[in-house]
Amino acid sequence: MRQPDLVLLHAPSVFDFRRESILYGPISDVVPSMPIFEMYPVGFTSMASYLEKNNYQVRIINLAHRMLQSDRYDPAATIAKLRPRAFGIDLHWLPHAQGALAVAQLCKKLHPDIPVLLGGFSSTYYHEELIERPEVDLVLRGDSTEDPLLQLMRALEKGLPLHDIPNLTWKDDAGAHVNPLSYVPKDLGAFAIDYGYVMHSVVRYRDLMGVIPFLGWMDYPITTALTCKGCLNTCNTCGGSAFTSRRFYGRERAAFRDPKDLARDVHRIAEFSHGPVFILGDLRQAGDEYADAFFQALGKAQSRLMVELFEPAPRSFYEKLARVAPDFTVEISMESHDDNVRRAFGRHYTAEAAEASIADALDLGCARFDVFFMIGLPEQTFESVLGTVDYCEHLLERFSRGGTPRVLPFLSPLAPFLDPGSPAFEDPERYGYRLFHRTVEEHRQALLSPSWKYVLNYETRWMSRDEIVESTYEAGLRLNRVKQRYGLLDAPTADAVEERILRARRLMQQIDDVMSIPDERRRQLLLAALKPQVDTANVSTVCDKRELNLPMGLLKIHWPGAVRTVLSRMSAEIRRAVT
Repeated sequence: MRQPDLVLLHAPSVFDFRRESILYGPISDVVPSMPIFEMYPVGFTSMASYLEKNNYQVRIINLAHRMLQSDRYDPAATIAKLRPRAFGIDLHWLPHAQGALAVAQLCKKLHPDIPVLLGGFSSTYYHEELIERPEVDLVLRGDSTEDPLLQLMRALEKGLPLHDIPNLTWKDDAGAHVNPLSYVPKDLGAFAIDYGYVMHSVVRYRDLMGVIPFLGWMDYPITTALTCKGCLNTCNTCGGSAFTSRRFYGRERAAFRDPKDLARDVHRIAEFSHGPVFILGDLRQAGDEYADAFFQALGKAQSRLMVELFEPAPRSFYEKLARVAPDFTVEISMESHDDNVRRAFGRHYTAEAAEASIADALDLGCARFDVFFMIGLPEQTFESVLGTVDYCEHLLERFSRGGTPRVLPFLSPLAPFLDPGSPAFEDPERYGYRLFHRTVEEHRQALLSPSWKYVLNYETRWMSRDEIVESTYEAGLRLNRVKQRYGLLDAPTADAVEERILRARRLMQQIDDVMSIPDERRRQLLLAALKPQVDTANVSTVCDKRELNLPMGLLKIHWPGAVRTVLSRMSAEIRRAVT
């Protein structure tokens, strides 16, 4: 078997999570992945398919998923067998700071002559710090690196100089070099999340587990279709905001994909998957005309569509959506029930406007409307968090039909970090935050802390880290009981969630007690002894993760379509090789 030209590795948040005793808490309860964030970024697929179209073979290996799937899986043994031209590792979101750098160190130890490349939002922000580390040879900056990566692969293949490759930070014997951040495409025509590449790579490398996006994906094969690069909004803690994109990623304005390409993605996904398709990014950011063009190009969705809103949508939007996807699902992050807190966070609409929009969506056939709230926001107090739980009950009461709620609320902490480059990270005092960690190294070390309270890189003027943790558990208990009362959870599920919350609370206190012991060796022994209990409290802490899932039939994957897709990709590869 030919060795791949590039191997893209996705690390767990903490590389030794199988040995470390860390109470991760509810940091991933409202996303598909587990607390080690085993879901790799969609950029892996777009970069891989772009290189493949240009005759470079790319292999994606989700180390985090493989390590979750089996305690016996040895990532070092896998990496040792590989001899690519380069290893690429994502450090996109900062929770991977420890794991990504540990994998980089492993690659450099096993293959000191093969360059190690990092990329992603956090890599871009910290590129100068990262390039000084011995395990890092190259950093590609920006939110779109498909073409710079292709130029880099050609340079590595032919031994060409690196000075002219846009967005590249690199080093040689003379020191570190920072090339201009000049590749920021306004036209995203070359960008594609080609899942056909993923299926083809399963056959080529005989490795299904290595490309699965997250644990349990085969049972719930949700996929994403991306609308844009950048954003028109600035939420004050978001590392993908308009502010951050302008200041650190060179993107003055968001760039939107052609709505026909977006519709084509949705139809292609339906060829191999019976799971829902999540439209990533508010369809209305580029204007009503963009959403209308997408609906027209889509025609009739063959998949369950999930759309996200950055602000309440008008009734006319739902009317058009219902015509192409009658059983659509909507989600919005209201952040808080309190208009003042929401405004301080950077979202400038009222709860009244949100409720009016929810009512319109449900009236026009929305199958479910998910509403997300957060803990750890500017101007948010402990009492305000509990007020959000009361508001969730109000939503369930208002939007029930025949005793069945059609709104599903979620409440989780803003954790574990304020994103680097976000307004609040850059000017914490202005937004009422106090930061505990600033550098990559400080965040890397923090991720090894024994509980999520110590991992948090912030507290606010209104709540300490202890209060953020305690309000999270108290609100989780109350909301869990509310959901049971309204029939969203059966008694066994609700009882199991409550037991996990109470167990996590007890463990948090035990960990705090252990951390007060001066003797470090004794601390480590006591923390290690808690690991069996900690592991049972790390998943679905304040809610049951399965609440996120939409109902599905018995057939999850459309296997005939998947086979056709693979054969088509193989045929295209043969034609390229011949020509």
